[in-house]
Amino acid sequence: MLNGLGVLAAVVRSGSFGVAGRSLNMSQSGVSRAIARLEARLGTRLLERTTRTVTLSEEGRRLYEQIVPLLSGLEEAAASVATSRDAVRGTLRVNMDPFIAQLMLGAQLSRFLKRFSRAQG
Repeated sequence: MLNGLGVLAAVVRSGSFGVAGRSLNMSQSGVSRAIARLEARLGTRLLERTTRTVTLSEEGRRLYEQIVPLLSGLEEAAASVATSRDAVRGTLRVNMDPFIAQLMLGAQLSRFLKRFSRAQG
């Protein structure tokens, strides 16, 4: 059902099954099928369709108003996880002769620490 809600939101934002499909990497018929499945599960018509326009029914408008903040929160949560995956964390331990470390790694370690000092909790 969650996928259908995301498709509904994309259709409402874009005003078109075709544009929504392109933004979701789906075919227009795939978008139409997803909306039809959602409407069948809910037992109500969410969108009024003509050959030129797509508008929300009253039930569709109420549902859309309730799901927008929820979908936004889910997108933020997913983005948070995706960005934390790339974050540097943990302890870096380097065990080597101090002279060699200073001679060969001093500048690189300094740049590393400057770049990732924010990543430390």
